Amino acid sequence: MENKKGKFFIITGISGAGKTQALKIFGDFGFYCVDNLPLALFKDFAKYVKTRGSLENIALGIDIREGESIKDLPRLIQDMANEGFTPRLLFLDAAEEVLVRRFSETKHKHPLAEQLLTALSRERAALRPIREAADEEINTSYLTLGELKEKISKLLEITSSEEMSISVISFGYKNGLPLEADLVMDVRFLKNPYYKPQFRDKTGLDSEVADFIRNSPDAEDFLKKFTDLVLYLIPKYIKEGKSYLSIAVGCSGGRHRSVFIAHNLAANLRNKGFKAGEFHRDVKIEKKEVW
Repeated sequence: MENKKGKFFIITGISGAGKTQALKIFGDFGFYCVDNLPLALFKDFAKYVKTRGSLENIALGIDIREGESIKDLPRLIQDMANEGFTPRLLFLDAAEEVLVRRFSETKHKHPLAEQLLTALSRERAALRPIREAADEEINTSYLTLGELKEKISKLLEITSSEEMSISVISFGYKNGLPLEADLVMDVRFLKNPYYKPQFRDKTGLDSEVADFIRNSPDAEDFLKKFTDLVLYLIPKYIKEGKSYLSIAVGCSGGRHRSVFIAHNLAANLRNKGFKAGEFHRDVKIEKKEVW
């Protein structure tokens, strides 16, 4: 279903085909996700969505755990269309041998609590009308999590810049590495403003310090190459299913060089359309703009 402000997806499919992982991916894309919403509450939930302007993009996971009432799903979706929504139904499937292997590896029981192949056969028969009504179908048999995410992002028409949330952190090595860092860059090779008395109590966010670092050997060249490296890596991480990237930039005290580089790296990434926030861990002052 889709309202005027956002998207409203129903995700279903064969048990073991990846509905839970798909819901997590929708969640990474900012969707409000509900797993196994009882069909009896379906209309009430739709009314709730209409009254809550803050709920824009929604994904509901519904599967064979609904029992016999699962057959009512196509009719309920049509009812939603009559209420002004545009239904979008995503069906997930996988090859039989893949499903058997997944159940064996996870030690999970099939929701129908029968011998696995018998349960899968019954489930396919029960879901056949729903599969035929689906707007989109994804076979996850040989997909990695990253490839599944890529397929869903294309389905949602989401660009790479929208997929990845980036945090750029400056820090001082004397206070230890940030535990959340995925990438760490050491910029202690840059000329240190700390040894200039007039800069000691300032930070890399102050224009005088920023000019000093920018005009020092290698600073501009390094910043460009570092930015290019990060821009090269982001699509690779997205392809592997990563939604959040934390980049830590360190210098000795975490107040001058690392702050300057982190601030400008974040700005460069935002200029390329990425959601890039910055946090200066070892600077306890109000943020100032450099450029």
